Amino acid sequence: MTYSVKFLPYNVSVEVDDKESLIRAAMDAGVHINASCGGGGVCGKCRVLIEEGMVEGGISEHLSREDQEKGYRLACMSEIVSDLVVRIPVESEIETSRLNVHAGNRHTAKIMYSNIDELRKDGMFAPPVEKIYLELDSATVEDNQADVARIINYLRLKHDEHRLTMGLALIRKVSDILREGDFKVTVTIVRPVRKDGQNEIVNIEPFDTRDRNFAIAVDIGTTTVFGQVLDLQTGEVLAQQGEFNSQISYGEDVISRIIFAEKADGLDILHQRVIDTINKILGMIIKKAGIGKHEVTTITLAGNSTMTQLLLKINPSYIRRDPYVPASIMYPPFHASEIGIDLADHTIALIFPGVSSYVGGDIIAGIMASGIYRTDKLTLYMDIGTNAEIAIGHKEWMVCTAASAGPAFEGGGVKFGMRAIKGAIEDFSINPETYEPMIITVGNKKAKGICGSGLITLAAKLLETGVIDSRGRFNRTLGTPRIRQTDDIWEYVIVYKENTQIDRDIAITEPDLDNLIRAKGAMYGAVLTLLEEIGLTINDLERIILAGGFGSYVDLESAITIGLLPEIEPDKVTYLGNGSLLGCKINSLTNALRRDVAKVVNMMTNFELASTPSYMDHYMGALFMPHTNLDYFPKVKARLERLHK
Repeated sequence: MTYSVKFLPYNVSVEVDDKESLIRAAMDAGVHINASCGGGGVCGKCRVLIEEGMVEGGISEHLSREDQEKGYRLACMSEIVSDLVVRIPVESEIETSRLNVHAGNRHTAKIMYSNIDELRKDGMFAPPVEKIYLELDSATVEDNQADVARIINYLRLKHDEHRLTMGLALIRKVSDILREGDFKVTVTIVRPVRKDGQNEIVNIEPFDTRDRNFAIAVDIGTTTVFGQVLDLQTGEVLAQQGEFNSQISYGEDVISRIIFAEKADGLDILHQRVIDTINKILGMIIKKAGIGKHEVTTITLAGNSTMTQLLLKINPSYIRRDPYVPASIMYPPFHASEIGIDLADHTIALIFPGVSSYVGGDIIAGIMASGIYRTDKLTLYMDIGTNAEIAIGHKEWMVCTAASAGPAFEGGGVKFGMRAIKGAIEDFSINPETYEPMIITVGNKKAKGICGSGLITLAAKLLETGVIDSRGRFNRTLGTPRIRQTDDIWEYVIVYKENTQIDRDIAITEPDLDNLIRAKGAMYGAVLTLLEEIGLTINDLERIILAGGFGSYVDLESAITIGLLPEIEPDKVTYLGNGSLLGCKINSLTNALRRDVAKVVNMMTNFELASTPSYMDHYMGALFMPHTNLDYFPKVKARLERLHK
């Protein structure tokens, strides 16, 4: 028996089998519903309204009795037993407008090479895929050498090109293309990382097409995927776009996705989801740039170790099992079409290598972009996110690790948490006498939740005004109606329902604060652990670079107040933005820096926190705001003492 399910407000319908889960029906229909826990009924994010028809199940502690009576259910726990009309509430939707908005002017870290002129000045401009124009002698009775030999011999004599190869697929087309161009052609050559490696001719075009040579850079994040089109003649970014990684429906974090990948067809599904996301972005940016797919000669991609293995359809199971071993940390160049990327057959894919199971190519790309490996300054590099990755070092050495911070910084594990989209509370202040709040939302729209950067500021302000203590517990003696107990859980009401988009009070709860404290504790504990293992302290740090989209928006003072970041002078903190994407861009422009990548990987010492005894002590010490040892935060300590007098 099959049923029809219609999803509003999209007016999209899909046919499903009896007892199919509602969240699976939404996936089949191409309708996204936030499901932070991957469909386990734990997060309560996939709240939907059943307007017509019936489902079995879907009742959860995340739904109030009033919600249940109105027809709200959790999509992941609901089985379809009739035709349905389902409305997706605004808080369960996903939208990408915020992804493509820049954070604005901040103290931005200078990347190693910001434009092509700097590369040329240092003699570093040498794209890994190059186009060379040839004006060959026509074949005659007297000069009847084979077409491929004619091309290779010309490149050896006129361009000093050696160790050249050409694949069978291209050999099949060479003769026709040569004569179409009257023996005036452009060849595309892929350069190896090693100077003694082979140079592969991957494409040949009639006439001179050197000015139509483009590259694509792609950052594959756990939450978001970003892409850019680059002109390899000028280094200019012609178009860029970000979209949410459609794997989100199967879990917010890498562990949830690894577990899903272990199910039947799970790996195939996750691989296809990320490929679909990449192809969607490629279609948009190629159109914006006004180029053809066949004109893209290379695509460089970077992601954490799990994202990389899912992209390449490699079983990631052993990443999460002791001794935490990835299938590989290095990957050879290959033709992008081999894994389903919608580009021409000759387009070469380059994958950034990683270091370990949890320190992946995204961090290596960011380190390459920032030039940490070439500086004398002791630098802390932090990519704050669900899988928080950290590196410390300079040109002589580097250590790195990854901390499982959880989804709190992306809005997961928080009752009204959400990503930084329109309506998300991103800034907050509170009257220290009346305890009444003032909020600012993304897009200045009515509130519908709290994003990660807003959550950090919220916690800092509540701590400073004494509304919460260092453990995230509410002061129940303040006499404000905003502090209340609901279903045995204490909370602070930020916005009453008449001023929201979701017809519910938006509040921050003690469990929300506990999740935030654990997330920031994981990161700060990881920093202290790395420093201790190499015999250094916070005071030895000369600068901090914050990478990632979240790092671009976080308020520095608030992050230090709650103990997420070390207490350091503000002018020593810089914001790199999407370091992974910047690294992919630079990689696309210079083969010389590609050779440095292997050097950086080899100079990095990885620490697995699960196997480092001191980590748990540091983590436990960080489960207070800002820390149990306030000597780490002398300025915050002084400010809190002054405010609480």
